Amino acid sequence: QLVESGGGLVQPGGSLRLSCETPGLTLPAYSIGWFRQAPGKEREGVSCTTNDGHTYYRDSVKGRFTVSRDNAKKMVYLQMDNLKPDDTATYYCAAEYGTLSHASSSYYFWENAARYDYWGQGTRVTVSS
Repeated sequence: QLVESGGGLVQPGGSLRLSCETPGLTLPAYSIGWFRQAPGKEREGVSCTTNDGHTYYRDSVKGRFTVSRDNAKKMVYLQMDNLKPDDTATYYCAAEYGTLSHASSSYYFWENAARYDYWGQGTRVTVSS
């Protein structure tokens, strides 16, 4: 359902743009989250674009990462600037029908990976000099 691309090796301070193709979805109806998982660490939410126009970011990427979507092309993007070694991970996009919330107390909290129904296979990002 979802296919990520755009990962690679980049130096600290560099940029990458990840893409998430959603060929099997009616994208306007879905919220799309970006998650990442580093070796030996738990999967964590990075960003989210909701079906009703909201965008959310984890604190450590605010001001550096930008999520966007092109519903007509069925694409979601994660622009990552000023990358740091701590950003090294496999990045996944995931889809959930309907909207998601910024509130951690909400059943629909965007960082809750269990909320998402569809996942991509991941793309590896390595930030290293």
